[in-house]
Amino acid sequence: MNYFKKILQFAVPYRRYGFLNIFFNILYALFSALSFAALIPMLDVLFKPEQKVLEEPIYTGLGNAKNYLQDYINYQVTAYSGDDEMKGLVLVIGLVLILFLLKNAFNYLAMYFITFLRNGVLKDIRNKMYQKIVDLPISFFSEKRKGDVIARITSDVLEIQHSFLSVLELIVREPLTILFTILIMFGISTKLTIFVFVFIPIAGMIISRIGKSLKRKSDKVQREQGEFLSIVEETLGGLRVIKAFTSENKFFNTFKESTNRFFKFSNSLLNRQNLASPTGEFLGILVIGVLLWFGGRMVLIEKTLDASSFIAYMGLAYNILTPAKAISKASYGVRKGNAAAERVLEILESENPIKDPAQGLAKTDFTTDIVFKNVSFKYEEDYVLKDFNLSLKKGQTVALVGQSGSGKSTVANLVSRFYDVNDGSILIDGTDIKNVTKASLRGLMGLVTQDSILFNDTVRNNIALGKADATEEEIIEAAKVANAHDFISELPEGYDTNIGDGGNKLSGGQKQRLSIARAVLKNPPIMVLDEATSALDIESERLVQDALEKMMQNRTSLVIAHRLSTIQNADSIVVMNKGKIVEQGTHEELMKSQQGYKKLVEMQSFAG
Repeated sequence: MNYFKKILQFAVPYRRYGFLNIFFNILYALFSALSFAALIPMLDVLFKPEQKVLEEPIYTGLGNAKNYLQDYINYQVTAYSGDDEMKGLVLVIGLVLILFLLKNAFNYLAMYFITFLRNGVLKDIRNKMYQKIVDLPISFFSEKRKGDVIARITSDVLEIQHSFLSVLELIVREPLTILFTILIMFGISTKLTIFVFVFIPIAGMIISRIGKSLKRKSDKVQREQGEFLSIVEETLGGLRVIKAFTSENKFFNTFKESTNRFFKFSNSLLNRQNLASPTGEFLGILVIGVLLWFGGRMVLIEKTLDASSFIAYMGLAYNILTPAKAISKASYGVRKGNAAAERVLEILESENPIKDPAQGLAKTDFTTDIVFKNVSFKYEEDYVLKDFNLSLKKGQTVALVGQSGSGKSTVANLVSRFYDVNDGSILIDGTDIKNVTKASLRGLMGLVTQDSILFNDTVRNNIALGKADATEEEIIEAAKVANAHDFISELPEGYDTNIGDGGNKLSGGQKQRLSIARAVLKNPPIMVLDEATSALDIESERLVQDALEKMMQNRTSLVIAHRLSTIQNADSIVVMNKGKIVEQGTHEELMKSQQGYKKLVEMQSFAG
């Protein structure tokens, strides 16, 4: 129920639809009960014409309300029909039809308004989840598989709509339908109604027993769904490798194992769920059967109930069955929805440890330097950087080189504040970056990574990602600086060409030059290049390297280097090993020292 309350908070902006739903549900419940009660005068006209009421009855108080109402309708029917009994029958049939029509009209209106609330909550939860996914640190998603996150924002949110939000439809309508029906049933026969109540707790206990393990079973189904979505996502991402290593069967078997588990869990869950409806129906019919025996005895032997009232009473008793079944089904839904809500709220309630300070500085320019001061950092158990110190002055190009795992990319992640340092501090113009707003800090930086991360959109929109209001001239100028304009012009629709998922319609060099054009257009004072040429062939590297050199002019650049060509002209080259600086100087100085750097140059292999 705790999860239900949290999900209901999303319904607050749509509460007017909720109130309209409640209003029409009250009318629906009232007319649902009245439509069956109206059968009594119709049956009286058919079966007891000798009991016509010729004089208008007098209301004597609440205790006589039922008889007064019955006699009043009988009197009006008699007055309208005169000697023509068919006329009276048509009138009563018309009354019953009008009541049923109103009941269904109010039902439609109640459903109409709740639709806006349900879909509005669905939309807001998804928006909030996406906003949270974008806001949470990169470290959060290194622990969660992408497919599992996709399952939460799609099927789990949909499950909440089907389970929790369907309860909103029932929370007023069904209990009120039962309440109004029972009130009228009491009006017809108190003795018979008390007899009905003996069976309700028994039915409730049986249904409750069936539903206890539903949440646990549902949780397994949803987790397994996340599992096989992850396998699909990984397969699509690595299809080329899977085919190259003829691993299709291995991946198919992994997927088949997951779907088999899903099959088993789903069968168990649905069979348990499907038990609710027939159980509820049988218990209802059992109550009706006992009622027929007990009520029939009152009509035939005791003569304490007339036949027309008994038939209407049976209709009312059956009228309780549908809402009772819906309530029992909804209780299953809540249990099932609990598992989905738990998974959704796990993301929504995750705290982002990388927060903006309350009085954060919104930095608009870069004037002096970036300083790493005794920085220590670890992703998990072992430190990747330990007491790391580095100064990067404005206008300088500093290159980081070293073997794979030496901590080079970590430096780029920390300066962009994708992660926070464990110890020490990173200062920009003398201010700790933790005291600067994330948006303004990242606004000062342009990032070009080893993997060209592009989006399924046009060339123009990919370049203008960091500057939405860029003019056509600015986009073309940025593309020229990145040596990308010529190949873009040859594309079928030029800058309006869609480049496909991840830019897969372009070559590696073309993708990288678009990434550089994107950084150039943003025009930041600080550039972070994370092995920007390592994945390219010689010709593409030459074009990209030329673009990088043009881009780095008059900018402060932190270059994580893979190849010698990228860093020969750097103001300072920092050689790293196991998270520490082992050498530092210009290319010439380090070559003369004949230590680790020279060895790396000779091997021509700077891995990242």
